[in-house]
Amino acid sequence: MGVLLVVVAAYILRIEDWRSYTPLTGGGGGAYREGAEVTHREKPEGLARWLTTVDHKDIGILYGIYGLIAFAWGGINIILMRTELMTPESVVIGANFYNSLLTSHGITMLFLFGTPIIAAFGNYFIPLLIGADDMAFPRINAIAFWLLPPGALLIWFGFFAAPLDIGIQPSQTSWTMYAPLSVEQTNPGVDLMLLGLHLTGVSATMGAINFIATIVTERGEDVGWPELDIFSWTMLTQSGLILFSFPLLGSVLVMLLLDRNFGTSFFLNPGGGSILYQHLFWFFGHPEVYILVLPPMGLVSLILPRFSGRKLFGFKFVVYSTLAIGVLSFGVWAHHMFATGIDPRIRASFMAVSMAIAIPSAVKTFNWITTMWNGRLRLTAPMLFSIGFVQNFIIGGVTGVFLASIPVDLVLHDTYYVVGHFHFIVMGAIAVAGFSGIYYWFPLVSGRMYQRTLAKAHFWLTMLGTNLVFFSLLILGYGGMPRRYATYLPKFQDFHVIAGIGTFVLAFAQLIFVYNLVTSWMEGARVESGDPWDLQDDGLKTREWTWFERKRETALTDGGEGTAADGGEETDD
Repeated sequence: MGVLLVVVAAYILRIEDWRSYTPLTGGGGGAYREGAEVTHREKPEGLARWLTTVDHKDIGILYGIYGLIAFAWGGINIILMRTELMTPESVVIGANFYNSLLTSHGITMLFLFGTPIIAAFGNYFIPLLIGADDMAFPRINAIAFWLLPPGALLIWFGFFAAPLDIGIQPSQTSWTMYAPLSVEQTNPGVDLMLLGLHLTGVSATMGAINFIATIVTERGEDVGWPELDIFSWTMLTQSGLILFSFPLLGSVLVMLLLDRNFGTSFFLNPGGGSILYQHLFWFFGHPEVYILVLPPMGLVSLILPRFSGRKLFGFKFVVYSTLAIGVLSFGVWAHHMFATGIDPRIRASFMAVSMAIAIPSAVKTFNWITTMWNGRLRLTAPMLFSIGFVQNFIIGGVTGVFLASIPVDLVLHDTYYVVGHFHFIVMGAIAVAGFSGIYYWFPLVSGRMYQRTLAKAHFWLTMLGTNLVFFSLLILGYGGMPRRYATYLPKFQDFHVIAGIGTFVLAFAQLIFVYNLVTSWMEGARVESGDPWDLQDDGLKTREWTWFERKRETALTDGGEGTAADGGEETDD
């Protein structure tokens, strides 16, 4: 990995004169020198453009493609796992490979899909929303992205190396990497996974610093704090959480690597041990949940009012609740540890904070519902997915409140109830909000409109599959089915079969999504105005659509294609 980084640095220094860099304007984005000659070069064509770009829009697209590839990998993992779980005995892929898929699925969805897909929206749209020329540090922005592909390859390397019989297997530690299991496994694939995770953590931290600097210092003159959009508020809060939690994850990973390779005993002695590991891991791990869910909340808070025909109800309270979640998220980590035997007084304090953090989440939920109340609803694909987010978030949130109660948690801890709860948040809310954002801004990014009938089919099948799978998991948890097992008692088979059917429905829905995106990008009807959602009628047109309108006008002036409709479109009303 060190050799790779040296080669990359040498290549960059060879093709680029770093001292010649000047920003697009006198604003942020580079070391501006008064009197220096400002030159603007055309972007290179083809692969060179994507390998050398520092344009926030290009990097946003790179993040999006990367996130969707990781989403596909994690989806294939769970399809194989759910196929195995259709029968009580281990007959399809075997218990060891099941454990490898379990580890890969969790880490991929949280670190390689969740955080990067949010960074995709942030990179592309935050500068447009706040009137900035680019991100504050464009080159750091590019470096943050290019740390991710080698990180993913290291995390997944065991799957590629296993057929080669070179002694490297996929990690089987589960995504939480609990000690002592993660220390005692001799498989080098675990070390590679830890190194890959470290790269993704460095990437996220660099990106967070960039987002904070951009939002604080690069806003347009007419964008004060009261005028800042809700998505930027959530990204600012998320970046603060990353800044204070991801370095701790990096420290834990380094300690694990030292325990595994250099004979230290951070997590193998009575003075520290597995309890110390859990405290350190979950101090990162629970803010990570809000790192993943706050920006999707911002997306929904931005998109849902556009199709309700009115402004977001209680905007200031949504902002304050976002900040409250950011602060409280650092005081709830030990609710993952109620069953470990920690002091009952400490457990009670964490139970109180865990229940209190539900209040700002409830504030947001009631604000979304009130925004829609008596509104002029237009059930477009972005609106449908926003409503689907609200529904799934309510279920995921309410089931989480039960787990915050010590007596209930002691019964349901490490059962499928926990899996159903957080999957209603991770897949049912975060991914669904991501789909909402993709459909909402697809015309702006591509200049074309997606196939609306396919988008609605994607929504309904996604909601059907989501509820089939995760309600089944909640019921299995109530029945006492433990998580992380490749085999189970025959009495649980019926709900595992239902969950398996729901997984295949979900997978089919995502195939529709990919087909729609690819074909629409290449052949979809071109948008006919700079306001494809008719937001101006309700006074809800935001800055990125103004930018899009200027871009179209410039293309028309330069002789580009402006309004070539490729055929009829369905209406959403």
